[in-house]
Amino acid sequence: MDTQEKLSPLTTALHWVVALTLIALIGIGFYMSWYEVYPLYDWHKSFGVLIFAVILLRVWWRIKNGWPTSVREYPKLEHRLAQATHWVLIVGTVLMPISGMMYSGLGGYGIKVFGWVMVPGNKNAEGQTEPFHAGLSSLGQFTHEWLGYLLVAAIILHIAGALKHHLVDKDRTLLRMLGRKGH
Repeated sequence: MDTQEKLSPLTTALHWVVALTLIALIGIGFYMSWYEVYPLYDWHKSFGVLIFAVILLRVWWRIKNGWPTSVREYPKLEHRLAQATHWVLIVGTVLMPISGMMYSGLGGYGIKVFGWVMVPGNKNAEGQTEPFHAGLSSLGQFTHEWLGYLLVAAIILHIAGALKHHLVDKDRTLLRMLGRKGH
């Protein structure tokens, strides 16, 4: 279990696996959509579905284990900003793959995980993609795109906060997330 001194190996592993994978997927997602690099979509979807399972494990662990205790008292505004950022990150990491699956699956594009078909694509007689539900697919697309921007902002704020703790406050917050006790 997590303590004020040290976070459990499971907490740190789940944090870093989800964080690094989502940062990579968000970066690749922006690259794919801005430059229309269609061959990356199957990889993006495959890793998105896989990380969703890890995200659900992380949420379960957070519910079971609770939020980590602060290493010390912080000003009320700073504490509330940190709480809001953490909530955006945890909820956003759940909604990001769900919205992507809505967009792709309901849009008729299909969802494959490394070649295994989870949701088949939907092509008409002319070979054009037809949505199963255009409205929900559009909602998924909108949500997926804007969550990407929101998560980028939250990730930047989270990293800035971690660096502030380490470089300005000189406390153990970052060391604890790196699996060290610190002093």
